[in-house]
Amino acid sequence: MTKTGAGIKLATATFPDKDNLVTPSNAEIGWASDAMAEMLRRLDLRYIALTPGASYRGLHDSMVNYLGNRDPQMLVCLHEEHAVAIAQGYAKVTEKPMAVALHSNVGLMHGTMAIFNAWCGRAPVFILGATGPGDAEERRPWIDWIHTAKDQGALIRHYTKWDDEPRSVGATLEAMMRAWQISSTEPRGPTYVCLDVALQESKLEAPVTFPDIERHKPGRPPAPSAESVEEAARLLVDAKKPVILMGRVSRMQEDWDARIALAESLGALVLTDMKTAAAFPTDHPLHPFEPRFRPSPATSAAMKEADVVLSLDWMDLKGHFAQTLGKNAKVGAKVIHCSLDEFLHNGWNMDYFGLPAVDLKILASPNELVHPLTRAIERLRGTKDKAAPKWPVRKAAALPKPRAEGMMGLKDLALVVRDFVETRDVTMAGYSLGWPSDTVNFKGPLDYVGFDGGGGVGSGPANAIGSALALKGSGRLCVAVVGDGDFTMGGNALWTAAHMGIPVLIVVANNRVYFNDVAHQETMAKQRARPVENKFVGQEMSDPPVDLVGLARAQGVEGEGPLETSGELAAALLRGEAIVRAGRPYVIDARVDVGAPGEAHRGHTSGRRE
Repeated sequence: MTKTGAGIKLATATFPDKDNLVTPSNAEIGWASDAMAEMLRRLDLRYIALTPGASYRGLHDSMVNYLGNRDPQMLVCLHEEHAVAIAQGYAKVTEKPMAVALHSNVGLMHGTMAIFNAWCGRAPVFILGATGPGDAEERRPWIDWIHTAKDQGALIRHYTKWDDEPRSVGATLEAMMRAWQISSTEPRGPTYVCLDVALQESKLEAPVTFPDIERHKPGRPPAPSAESVEEAARLLVDAKKPVILMGRVSRMQEDWDARIALAESLGALVLTDMKTAAAFPTDHPLHPFEPRFRPSPATSAAMKEADVVLSLDWMDLKGHFAQTLGKNAKVGAKVIHCSLDEFLHNGWNMDYFGLPAVDLKILASPNELVHPLTRAIERLRGTKDKAAPKWPVRKAAALPKPRAEGMMGLKDLALVVRDFVETRDVTMAGYSLGWPSDTVNFKGPLDYVGFDGGGGVGSGPANAIGSALALKGSGRLCVAVVGDGDFTMGGNALWTAAHMGIPVLIVVANNRVYFNDVAHQETMAKQRARPVENKFVGQEMSDPPVDLVGLARAQGVEGEGPLETSGELAAALLRGEAIVRAGRPYVIDARVDVGAPGEAHRGHTSGRRE
């Protein structure tokens, strides 16, 4: 058994061998790729997601005939993008890298969007690639030439933490060690090692020396200085209206508990964000507003009253101030910002967002700040007792019931899902765009694992499968609500879940239209005084409608739908739960009314993105 970042125990790799593996007669290290495979095992990489390719055929043979397809065990995928996205979903739960293998330049190009998602999501992913022989005289005619690049890592260097293309066995083992170490170190992210096909297939002439894993473990993330902790504590204790922005923080239960203690030591108002994973209990009295993709008017009003703001790696801090205070408004509050994220910033992509004005900048992991900061606050206050709340506390409001008649809106679907998850240990591996965030209730660090990071449509199914893989054996039910556009682009990732018996429940919020872009077209029409009625043109997926459950069944996955009423969905969730608890994936097609032309129910637009 091993532990995830959140401390839950997971079973070791116990998937059945469906390939009738024949035990080889020479299962000892004899080839360069055997040494590479052995290194994967020593790094405790339990799975490797891949789409097979000739550029790493040597490594593939070694994983099968030297390792026996165990530790790591291969997860065969139908597309390289899914392989990376599954690894990202796994990392969302465990905060640890999973291995991926991508075939040559073409497989890497297939995987680029998912690598970008992992980068923006700050997810550790250990990626192995491969290239044709570096020595031109060793290349096969045609195919090896078009699958050989001079600098393959250049394709993804702007959105990976590190890459290398080693030229010897020793250098390769060191590169793998370094890639694993860098990927695992905060701020985390994907790394890439490109293997030369000729090197993989070379026979070893001497014994191999492996790096000592115990002497190459990732270092503890930077902690704040004592001076920074003291200054932050004084600012917060003296504040009349402190606000804590809980951003990118850990899945560890002890860190979750520490964040609660920090807020309670101050009586501070706490805000969380749907773009990042669950960071604080949403029903806590100090968490008065639901987490959102964009701030609500109530959030904006509170931010205008704040006199001290503590940001724990809040994503897009300057954008948050602009949305809550006004685009060019001066931030009157004292701002404390704790983050390591700037160590990943480069000039290629703008995932570093605007540059916020900060009064106390703490270059440390927010998880390393919370514990000493709470102790310093308690010392300055002279007590470990909870502080009186300095804001009006949360008043629980009764949620409405979903519509009993007619086609569901997205709010109705969300209310049914809320009722389902409320009485179960569920990890939400994703929500569709526009999710009504007043229906969520996160009670622990694994209740929600966050957005995909880069907004690349098609990632939802594979991310959910990766999270379900990490949760296998934990007793938690993995559920994801994905949009129909997301599902049609990424649904064939389900074959891997069916093949390997990865239990995940996927609900497709099916509005039969690219509704986020419908909202954009409505904005354009209003700005230009043009017919708003044309906003659906070029957006619909309804003539003919896509058979979403048919797509799932084609991958060997059970499912049902399309369903149209909240009662039908509630019953389907129970049937799906039984299938998933038995160890198999399940898909539910839940139709959502958005008032598209030709629909029976019009005018309901709860599917609009916030």
